[in-house]
Amino acid sequence: MWPGAPTPLGARFRAGPGGASGTNFALWAGGAEAVELCLFDEDGTETRLPLSELTHEIWHGFVPGVRPGQRYGYRVHGRWDPWTGARWNAAKLLLDPYARAVDGDFRLPPEVYGHVRDWPEQQVADTVRDTRDSAPFVPKGVVVHDDDDWSDDRRPKTPWADSVIYEVHVRGFTMRHPGIPEELRGTYAGLAHPAAIEHLVSLGVTAVELLPVHQFAHEDHLLRRGLRNYWGYNSIGYFAPHAAYSASGTAGQQVGEFKRMVKALHAAGIEVVLDVVYNHTAEASELGPMLSLRGIDNRGYYRLAADARRYADYTGCGNTLSVVQPHVLRLITDSLRYWVTEMGVDGFRFDLAAALARSMHDVDMLSPFLATIAQDPVLRRVKLIAEPWDVGNGGYQVGAFPPLWTEWNDRYRDAVRDFWRGALPDVRDLGYRLSGSSDLYAWGGRRPYASVNFITAHDGFTLRDLVSYEAKHNEANGEGNRDGTNDNRSWNCGAEGETDDPAVNALRRRQVRNLLTTLLLSTGVPMLVAGDEMGRTQGGNNNGYCQDNELGWVDWSLPERAGPRGLLDLTSRLLALRHAHPVLRRRAFFSGRPQAADGLRDLAWFTAAGAEMTEGDWYARTATIGMYLSGRDIPGRDARGEPVTDDSFLAVLHAGAEPVDFRLPGAPWAEAYELVVDTAREDQAEAPGTVHPGGEVVEVPARSVLLLRVRG
Repeated sequence: MWPGAPTPLGARFRAGPGGASGTNFALWAGGAEAVELCLFDEDGTETRLPLSELTHEIWHGFVPGVRPGQRYGYRVHGRWDPWTGARWNAAKLLLDPYARAVDGDFRLPPEVYGHVRDWPEQQVADTVRDTRDSAPFVPKGVVVHDDDDWSDDRRPKTPWADSVIYEVHVRGFTMRHPGIPEELRGTYAGLAHPAAIEHLVSLGVTAVELLPVHQFAHEDHLLRRGLRNYWGYNSIGYFAPHAAYSASGTAGQQVGEFKRMVKALHAAGIEVVLDVVYNHTAEASELGPMLSLRGIDNRGYYRLAADARRYADYTGCGNTLSVVQPHVLRLITDSLRYWVTEMGVDGFRFDLAAALARSMHDVDMLSPFLATIAQDPVLRRVKLIAEPWDVGNGGYQVGAFPPLWTEWNDRYRDAVRDFWRGALPDVRDLGYRLSGSSDLYAWGGRRPYASVNFITAHDGFTLRDLVSYEAKHNEANGEGNRDGTNDNRSWNCGAEGETDDPAVNALRRRQVRNLLTTLLLSTGVPMLVAGDEMGRTQGGNNNGYCQDNELGWVDWSLPERAGPRGLLDLTSRLLALRHAHPVLRRRAFFSGRPQAADGLRDLAWFTAAGAEMTEGDWYARTATIGMYLSGRDIPGRDARGEPVTDDSFLAVLHAGAEPVDFRLPGAPWAEAYELVVDTAREDQAEAPGTVHPGGEVVEVPARSVLLLRVRG
């Protein structure tokens, strides 16, 4: 062991003194008394080397001859005093927080816990130290060689206003795809396969938002029930691609495979956004396992409660990272920069982002985390998406994040769901949501694309289940149907679950078309969930986090069936329409005021009588609303400084159970209207082309959307 260097943190293969090749190891462990580096041979033989150098609380050393593929971990010595938050236990092998690859499965036998898990008096079990060796039962970090050439990679750099996000699970998206070789299904290589990319390109999405791909662990309560954590919101390695998604191996090969996936997606013009979980780790509460941070410095990494035995839990997952600590903030930002600069990703969606924005206790938009991101020359240039809430007091922060950020807009989700199920008391909220949510985001220079509009996400019903179930059906999760939200805002169209009633099924297909069309015509950034465009179902399960099986995977046989095939075609057609028309991708909010002497507004709202809506109309209960989008008055100029002009459109949304007569606005709004989309039709190929003169009364079918292009 040579002295080495305290930076960079983690294990880095490089040339040492005199040109000797080896690996530098560096670990922050602030309150530790000693740190041992543990190297493992192929047969599991462990060699312990003390890290004797200590610089600014970082233990470090250089080991000549240690090459890529070497498995390793740490043992950290210190006091065992849970009453003050000290939980050092050198009997437990710990994963390097900066490990860039992880080899081995996370199992949770009693030896993996820092305390005696099965102590008879459970109320004090976490205070009794377990001295059994955990090394045979835990994964190891792997030394990785940096030898990838990114010179041929071209990032798409899609502007926010032009983006369409597609939320996708690496494993679930590829497991049943018939065009992907069986040995590649469920892997990064499977997502990089031309058959997978062809679907994304033909659909028209611009970015995939991958459910967590950081190395994660399975919870004990799931393993005891024979289940697994499928979604992956249980991170334990912030630099390592999840090894189980690798087709090429887990001794470092997963890193290269992930990079090749990113390059393949970039070559197709598709950005890669990672769903990241920096708010908590898989070590859970004080009764959880000792896998990494808890054994390195429990008090330094986690927020502790007033009773230091316990954790401040703003996440509902047992613990919360203490992002106000400089070394924790460094861990997170180092991880983010690594995924951008060395792994090629284009942005991040932050799970429970409000927990990261807390200073001491309250959510603070001037918090160290947000301030650091805002000034970082790498991170401030990538896509940043906040899930703007956590489970603590004051944690709901929709509309509050600073201008650099976009946000998941759950108020959009709720308003659109309620409108189409007939539950909105009036349409005031709907008007804001369809036009970019200016009430939430028109401050501090924020733009309409600050709103990520979505109707479904991984968490909750699929789009098909949203119109097929009114209650959750989560029995397969083994929690007595107690898990998952009860606030689904869904409508089953007259029958709970699958039915042979042709009228009910026809109505459900129409409602799905209505919801999808509304989403893709709204101002903001639309987010689709993989499989929704094909009618994917989870059988009414609205919390499929542990369903790593056909219930959770995309069923690729659906497009071959008549109904879902039409849905896929409609989705592609709407996205092509969106890409072709800047009026649907506005970079600035509507003014709602006349832009010329003829009185034409850039945005206007109409009743079924063809009159502009008054203040009283906004407060009245109604099932019908017309939205006029003027392509003549789009703010901004193109790259050459020319004005941006486009067609104008009228969208008529009618959620009523009976048809309604709608008078199309005449001059100055339009001389005539050409029908573009009619969601009442199963086959959209029959819809386009019909022309109606301005002022004509048209019958809008029950529960449908008409999109008309202005002529003249």
